[in-house]
Amino acid sequence: MAATTLIPVSEYLSTTYRPDCDYVEGELQERNLGERPHGLLQLILAAIFHANRRAWDIVVVPELRVQVSADRYRIPDVTVMRRSDPPDPIVKKAPLICIEVLSPEDRLQRLQERIDDYVRMGVEHIWLIDPISRHAWVATADGSHTRVAEAFTVPGTPIRISLAEVFAELDDMLTQR
Repeated sequence: MAATTLIPVSEYLSTTYRPDCDYVEGELQERNLGERPHGLLQLILAAIFHANRRAWDIVVVPELRVQVSADRYRIPDVTVMRRSDPPDPIVKKAPLICIEVLSPEDRLQRLQERIDDYVRMGVEHIWLIDPISRHAWVATADGSHTRVAEAFTVPGTPIRISLAEVFAELDDMLTQR
């Protein structure tokens, strides 16, 4: 078993990683970034949120560091914050939505650790979406994953993301030459 080199959080915060890494209790953890479908799905979701930012009163940022606890930083594929949230360089207040786009290499245990971090931070909506199987889920605080058939929504807001529209756009982008 290989030894893990721990680094202080100050070093993590002052270093640029390409691609950026999660930071978990002193350990750098590489993120599965996936391939073309993964990146395109991130782009599509971020574009939908950005286009509706004023009507939905939100700010969207892909791949943004989120401090989920004192010694843990996660980088959701897409982070959606309330417009009223502090505009800090690193998110410290629980975002409204954290979205994880699954990659073929993603493993349930590692994904569940991320979800648990978001839940402990107080993230109200955790969305998971698989660009290959075309399945989507909402992760809940009790550890369950509820399958989403038609659309992601945020109750009490106008936020609604149609999965049929998202996947149609993904198909269109995947077939462009």
